[in-house]
Amino acid sequence: MRHDIIPCLRYDHAPRAIEFLCQAFGFARQAVFADPDDPDVIHHAQLVWQDRMVMVSSALFTPHASVTGAKTPTQAGGVTMDLYLVVADVDDHANRARAAGATILAEPEDKPYGGRGYAARDPEGHVWSFGSYDPWA
Repeated sequence: MRHDIIPCLRYDHAPRAIEFLCQAFGFARQAVFADPDDPDVIHHAQLVWQDRMVMVSSALFTPHASVTGAKTPTQAGGVTMDLYLVVADVDDHANRARAAGATILAEPEDKPYGGRGYAARDPEGHVWSFGSYDPWA
C-alpha cells in the first residue's frame, strides 16, 4: 500500500541519524542520495518501516529551507512534531531503541484509550512515539 503523507526530517548529521533510525527503530534504507563531494551531506534519503516511509536530509540552508523556515529541533528550540508508529511488541521495541542509544522519554505503559506505548528521543531531538494502539483498527 502506498501512503501519501510522508514526514520529512532534517538532521545536522544525517548519515549518523540514518544509521541510528535503522538500528534503534527498525527502519531500512530504500534510497540515500549523498553529495558526491561530501558523503556527510545527505541531499535526500528514503527510509522505510513496514509499509511506511520517512524522508531524511541534512539540515542545509537550501531555497526550500529558506522559504519554509525548516529547522531541526535544536534550531527550533524544541520539537515541531511527534511521529507515531504502530508496533506489535512495545516493550521489545523500547528495549531495542534503548540498547541503540535512544533516550526513553516515557517508559512503556498501558494507555487509557487502549494499547500500550512509549516515547523516545533520537540523538538530534526528534521525538518518536511507538504503540500498539492502532487508530485505523
